[in-house]
Amino acid sequence: MFIRTLAVRAGVALLPLIAALAAPAYAQESEGDIIVTARRTAENLQDVPASVSAFTPETLERLNIAEPAGLQGAIPNVNIVQGRGSGNALNIYIRGVGQPDALQTFDPAIGFYVDDVYYSRIRGTQLELFDIERIEVLRGPQGTLYGKNTIGGAFRVVTQRPGQNARAAASLAFGDYGQQEGRLSGSGPINEQLAIGASVFMATRDGYVTNPLNGEEYNDRNVGAARLALAWDPSPNFSADIAVDYAEEQNALQLGQATSTLTTIGLVPLRTITTVPAWNFQASATPGLPNSQELSQGGVRATLAWELGDNWTVKSITAHRVLSYEDYIDIDGTTLEIGDVFVGVNQHQVSQELQSIYEGDRLTFVGGLYWLQEGVNSNQIAFADDFVTGFLGQSSFTRTISDELDTTSWAAFANASYALNDRLNVSAGLRYTNETKDYFRTTSTFFTTPLFNSTFAFRVSETWDDYSPMASLDFQATDNIMLYGRVARGFKSGGFNGRANSAGEEQPYAPETLLSYEIGAKTEWMDGRLIANLSVFQNTYEDFQARVGRVVTSPTQPIPAIDFAVLNAGELDIKGAELEVLFRPVPALLLDAQIGWLDAEYGEFFEQRAAVAPATGFVTLNRSWQTPAFSPEWTARFGAQYRFGMADGSGVTAGVTARYRSEHALAVDNADLSTRARFAGLWQDDYWLYDARLVWENSEGNLTAGVVGRNLGDEAYRTDGQEFSNVGGIRTVYYGAPQTWTATLGWRY
Repeated sequence: MFIRTLAVRAGVALLPLIAALAAPAYAQESEGDIIVTARRTAENLQDVPASVSAFTPETLERLNIAEPAGLQGAIPNVNIVQGRGSGNALNIYIRGVGQPDALQTFDPAIGFYVDDVYYSRIRGTQLELFDIERIEVLRGPQGTLYGKNTIGGAFRVVTQRPGQNARAAASLAFGDYGQQEGRLSGSGPINEQLAIGASVFMATRDGYVTNPLNGEEYNDRNVGAARLALAWDPSPNFSADIAVDYAEEQNALQLGQATSTLTTIGLVPLRTITTVPAWNFQASATPGLPNSQELSQGGVRATLAWELGDNWTVKSITAHRVLSYEDYIDIDGTTLEIGDVFVGVNQHQVSQELQSIYEGDRLTFVGGLYWLQEGVNSNQIAFADDFVTGFLGQSSFTRTISDELDTTSWAAFANASYALNDRLNVSAGLRYTNETKDYFRTTSTFFTTPLFNSTFAFRVSETWDDYSPMASLDFQATDNIMLYGRVARGFKSGGFNGRANSAGEEQPYAPETLLSYEIGAKTEWMDGRLIANLSVFQNTYEDFQARVGRVVTSPTQPIPAIDFAVLNAGELDIKGAELEVLFRPVPALLLDAQIGWLDAEYGEFFEQRAAVAPATGFVTLNRSWQTPAFSPEWTARFGAQYRFGMADGSGVTAGVTARYRSEHALAVDNADLSTRARFAGLWQDDYWLYDARLVWENSEGNLTAGVVGRNLGDEAYRTDGQEFSNVGGIRTVYYGAPQTWTATLGWRY
């Protein structure tokens, strides 16, 4: 298999580099003095006047996190789970703002960056976290410094830069469901000016979901990834970083569970469900699709930095990325052919960012230009024979789709911070964004009776622009208390409906905007052994892009038309509070907690829908009573770990974690519009998850062995939902992992 071959070859290539390493070094996790670049310049995390959570490699190890979705619960008011129906997409919601649909025409609402390179699709973001320096999660709109599609926040991954100090690390993991993982990384100098680093990752795991009839497995994991980096410092005032990465996944279907009665287009029941069944990690039946989901992605990045004198730095970030995947997705989650689809996508993007940075005694300034060119081509096939069987003599239905989306986006931005005195700082910024999208789509529908066959095609183009301002004020009240206030505006691009199948659906939907007000306090006590950060915010979220399903009928159309409209909800009002605490009462004991409270509700959400009779005219539906998705009122995590020291200098660390989420909806359409009764399957009740770890380390601190348990209570909990009620009543939910145990072995220099 290519993935295993990739891992072996990369590992062999790294052996000479690792063998050349000399002195051992082991980093202890530190609560304070974490340096971040959330505002594009290096500063202490506690000095940033905004809500930012940062994770070092030691923190990720303590939290047992190997991929972004593992951060679920570690950040208040953040929902981050594997996307529905896909093993390589992330569904990220921050403070009630997100975009869960992986359809290639939908833009994300949370900006995802690796080494300051923007990933424009949510597919491919469930990547492996190996050989990284830190992760930064910025909560609230980040439009000024990061641009479009950061309306809810930004997720930043910063990888390790090769340097003159040689280092290496390797780890193995083995666990339940045939889990096998291997990580290998190393870097060191070639000469006094040039350093090289390389890393490789491989993971396999059997599926969590098994068909009891034939033993076939779903929801597995089979991934390989590698990265090569060069750091060149030819002079004290110039540096160049070049990195190349590649990843490949070959997974089985990511199968969900049907929670509602499935019917034909004529409402004849095909599979009746009267109560939502309990999930037992066994598929109720074998899907009729090939058991395959494949993805590959890669890219190259060049970052050049010139220091012009003592205060000015000019930086260039150039990147090219490609993404390709071929997915079979069983949306209905059964053997029935109602929501069976194939999606093949090829995406590429080129981006260029220029930054000019000034850092003086009182003034810090960041300004620049940004440009992105993206192309997305897709081919899709939808199979729904069971959906049409028996209706007007039909027995087969196939829909083929080809579309192309080209995006050109550019922006100019400036952000400045000025110290009015030793304790008071003021910051302000503005970004202008201009974006043009060109979209072509053709849809061909094939029924048993050729009379009903049709082809629908359209080409549209639209340009949007936006100004995203930000202003903040921070005051160092005492040496250990910093107070701040921040107001910021975010912008998410408009677009075109990638599910449009009939006239009228080709109209563009408008951009989203969000205005956020936030106040907070960052505090340190007891010589830095206690850190407590608090923030309170209120957001006005306008023109939220909501995908809803409808059935349109008319006297002249014997077969009901199914559409998937994207509506701009008028207003979504969100307010909340967040608390993050880290406390080390004694050197051996570390306690931490992250607590979030969120209140999200629609202020205005109306839909105009064509009346059934007469065919002309419209009716207005009020949707504002519905509950926003992925917005639990409470999120919380409580953790504790203690290190038992041994006489020989070695030690054993024991840690436990409890994570809580209150009741929340798993889809935008989560209740019946007529009766307002909840769709029971599209909700998750409140639940707790419990994790534990026990790790031994040697006296030098460079060798570890341990065992990690997750979801110790074997809780069955839903993480996402597919709502296509207008297609045979489809409501499918996806579940988190069951109880798992993993043994780990790590080594580092």
